[in-house]
Amino acid sequence: MSDDGHGFATEQVHGGFLPDTAHGARVPAIHMTSGFLFDDFDQARERFAGTDDGYTYTRLGNPTNADVERRVALLERSAEAILVGSGQAAVTVALLGLLQAGDHVVSARSIYEGTKGLLLQNLARLGIEVDFVADQRDLDAWAAAVRPNTKAFFAETIPNPKNDVLDIRGVADTAHRAGVPLVVDNTLATPYLVRPVEHGADVVVHSASKFLSGHGAGLGGLVVDGGRFDWGRTPERFPHLTTPDRALGGQSYVERYGSRAFVVFARDVVAARIGPSPSPFNAFLLRQGIETLSLRVERHVENALAVASFLERQPEVTSVDHAGLASSPYHDLAQRYLPRGAGSVFAFTLAGDEPAARAFIDAVQLISRMTHLGDVRSLVLHPATTTHAGRTATERAELGIGDGLVRLSVGIEDVADLLADVERGLAAVRAVVGPDGVGREARPTSPTEVTVLAHTVPQGHVVAQEV
Repeated sequence: MSDDGHGFATEQVHGGFLPDTAHGARVPAIHMTSGFLFDDFDQARERFAGTDDGYTYTRLGNPTNADVERRVALLERSAEAILVGSGQAAVTVALLGLLQAGDHVVSARSIYEGTKGLLLQNLARLGIEVDFVADQRDLDAWAAAVRPNTKAFFAETIPNPKNDVLDIRGVADTAHRAGVPLVVDNTLATPYLVRPVEHGADVVVHSASKFLSGHGAGLGGLVVDGGRFDWGRTPERFPHLTTPDRALGGQSYVERYGSRAFVVFARDVVAARIGPSPSPFNAFLLRQGIETLSLRVERHVENALAVASFLERQPEVTSVDHAGLASSPYHDLAQRYLPRGAGSVFAFTLAGDEPAARAFIDAVQLISRMTHLGDVRSLVLHPATTTHAGRTATERAELGIGDGLVRLSVGIEDVADLLADVERGLAAVRAVVGPDGVGREARPTSPTEVTVLAHTVPQGHVVAQEV
């Protein structure tokens, strides 16, 4: 099914669907097979030569996986997507599709720790260097970090856990003035909240294990090529795409594939050789999740803003990092890029440091204690002792990861029940820090928050009355 200007919900259900001509099945089949039969000698030769676009081996492509690729590319308003086994694999494939020994990356400092480790350890061992921009809003800092060997900018639309929204257009324009693409991790926003390519990004990556799936039952990742970057504009910058290749009969990837040069190289050379192959069964699970993406994300962001607003008024809480709040320094960017909501993964800091965080996390009953994001279930974690435990105290302080900081991934439960569980956690904090709290004074509820909470908390609930 092609894009005929349908709405997002229609596209997430129908987009990219190819009818089952053999049996008429409305839900595409799960093709659990390692390889595919060839009709004859010549067809095998043609498929390996690339002149027949049929399938050869699931590591290289699979019809079930391809259905997800088409749908996500459509939702991101992009040219093509590659499905891989995890979000970390997606970042790796995207970067290795751009970089080689001696190259340089400029990255926002506020990114997933796994990606930061990939840049600082794995890619560094291959002779690839990185500089981090401490304040990603400072476009001059991005420009100042560029070197002659810079080949890519990297950032996240909504970083975790601080919810510090990216100025996509500003960073993309800075990257393009330097002649390099902007790679954006859109995991926490999803294409329902923002399509980075529409704001100038060139390559988008996802951990599909998160909101795209929603159910937390399987892993997956996607590399999405916007199809707009001119890979041949400066041939010396991307020689692997612009120099003749024997496998292409002496043509370069740009000569053979034009604007598709990067995504074909990333699929056929990087992903196919490294082999982060997703299971077709996981692709099926992912597709099932995508079909309800907009419905879930609407509820996620509604609940998250209600919880963040509630937390911001509690004396035990010293700060709340949610760009949907007027108090956030990223509120203007959220209004510009995320009119449907600033996501549902955010952090808040408790007075009383680690003892207070421990008390809160151990007291909650509905919210699950686990390392994951974007689940239909609400999740809680203490970054200083888990995801960021490998950083020094000074490094954590520079990132704003204090000992009292708690990360929430707010799910789709009834908001009254979530607020009751948060209050249960805060009651445990009060037992540690004292009944009056030791944080700042409670802030009066604003008219906007009254509207938000009245809209999200069902009438008749005791918690709603207390809020």
